[in-house]
Amino acid sequence: MSDLNPYEKFLDGRALDTILAATPSEIGKLIMAIGTDHENTPPAEGKWGAAQIIAHLADCELVFAFRLRQTLAEDAPLIQPFDQDKWARTYLGVSAKQALEVFQAMRGWNLRLIGIALPSAANRPVTHPERGAMTFLTIIETMAGHDLNHLEQLKRIAETTH
Repeated sequence: MSDLNPYEKFLDGRALDTILAATPSEIGKLIMAIGTDHENTPPAEGKWGAAQIIAHLADCELVFAFRLRQTLAEDAPLIQPFDQDKWARTYLGVSAKQALEVFQAMRGWNLRLIGIALPSAANRPVTHPERGAMTFLTIIETMAGHDLNHLEQLKRIAETTH
């Protein structure tokens, strides 16, 4: 596993744009399988339920949106990490459907940008203070691996609710 992309191990050989484009509909299917009665039920003590996972994905999409744009607009910027658990404190009462709507909107916006920027911007440098030197493409790889990681979590929740 790469220190630059802690989600690299989840990448499955599919094209990154294919993974990124498929995630919103995959989440939608999983929400239906889990059902609104179970979307806030954590699979274990201290874990997030489905709605919280999807809210986290929406928040991360917002972060990725900024990082991608910052990498294109600035010369070798330093990106800001964030504490996902502190951000998650705001998820109480957010439905899976509402979180998915935000995620879908941001993902569509990010896919548009990625489509315009690649391949010419793939090697634009960016630095993550905890991971080191990265590129525009590393951010996209991280997005795809992060999606696959959380889709697996949602699949496990769906399997245990029925």
